[in-house]
Amino acid sequence: MPYFLARLIGIVMLACAAGTVAFAADRPVVRVGVLQFGTVSWELETMQRHGLLEREGVDIRIVPLALKDAANVAIQGGEVDVIVNDWLWVARMRSEGAGFVFVPFSQAVGGIHARPDAGIASLADLRGKRLGVAGGALDKSWLLLRAYARKTVGEDAASFLRPQFAAPPLLNELVTRGELPAAMNFWHYGARLAAAGMPEVLGMKEILATLGIGDEMPLVGWVFGERWARANRAAIAGFLRASAAAKALLRESDAAWEALRPSMRAEDEASFVALREGFRAGIPHASGEEGERAAARAFAILAAEGGEALVGRAREIAPGTFWHGGGGR
Repeated sequence: MPYFLARLIGIVMLACAAGTVAFAADRPVVRVGVLQFGTVSWELETMQRHGLLEREGVDIRIVPLALKDAANVAIQGGEVDVIVNDWLWVARMRSEGAGFVFVPFSQAVGGIHARPDAGIASLADLRGKRLGVAGGALDKSWLLLRAYARKTVGEDAASFLRPQFAAPPLLNELVTRGELPAAMNFWHYGARLAAAGMPEVLGMKEILATLGIGDEMPLVGWVFGERWARANRAAIAGFLRASAAAKALLRESDAAWEALRPSMRAEDEASFVALREGFRAGIPHASGEEGERAAARAFAILAAEGGEALVGRAREIAPGTFWHGGGGR
C-alpha cells in the first residue's frame, strides 16, 4: 500500500475514533452503586453488552460495594447517583426529610425452603424447629411471616419456631450440610436451594396473598435523590429506559442469559435455569400505581410488626416515595 494512502487511512481512523470518544464524553454518566456479584449486575451487564445505554444517550460508571449499608452511605454522601434498595427505606428516609425516590426493579420474592428429610411440609411443621432467616430481625420477609403466622396458625412465628439470623450464603451452606432443617432466604439463594433438591414449602407470594397485599408489590428498586433526578432528567430517564429494555430482553432471550453465565456463577445447569427463571418471574408486571398501592398495604402491616425501629415515626408510606418523573416502564 502506498505510504500516502496508508497515512490517509490512518488519519481517517483517528478522526472516527476521536469522534466516538467525543460522543461518549458528551453523554451524561450515571454512577451506579451495586453489590458485587448480585443479581442487579446481570441487568447492568446486559445494558452494556447490547448497547442499550448508548441507544438512550447515557453512560454508567459501576461503583462496586461490599455491603447494603455501604450503598446507603454512598448515596447519602453523594458518592453514587443510584443504588438498589427497598421502598421501605426510601419511605423512612422521606419521612425524616431526605428526598430519595424509588422505581421498581424487581418483585422477585423468596420463601422457605426445607430439606426433604426434615419432615417440613408447612409452616406449622416448623414448631420447635430452627429456621434460618436472612436479613435480620427487621427484615421485611421475616416480619411478614410473623403476620402470616398470626393469621393462619393463630400465633406469632417468633414464639413457636426458633429463628436463626445469618447471612444468605451461610444459611444455604447450613441447610445443605444438614445443620439447619429450613431457611427463609432471598429469592436467588432460594433458587439455588431448589436446584439442589430443597423444595419450597411456603412462598412469599402465598404470604402476600393471605395478608391481602397482592403479588404486585415490588420488593426492591432503583433508588436515587429526587433533587439530583430533577437536575439530571435526561440521565435518569435514559438510564431507566435502558433498564426496562434490558428486562424485556432478559424476559424473552435465552441467548442473552447464555452471555451472563460467567457472571451468574451457577454451580450447575439446574441452578442456572432456576436463577434465570427466578429473575424473569420477578420482572414487574403490574403498573406503577398497582405496585404503589400494594406497598401502602404492606407498610401498614410492617409498621405494626416492626414498630418505630423499622419505620421511625411514620404511620403511612411517605408521599412521593415512588418516582413519577418519567423514564420507567
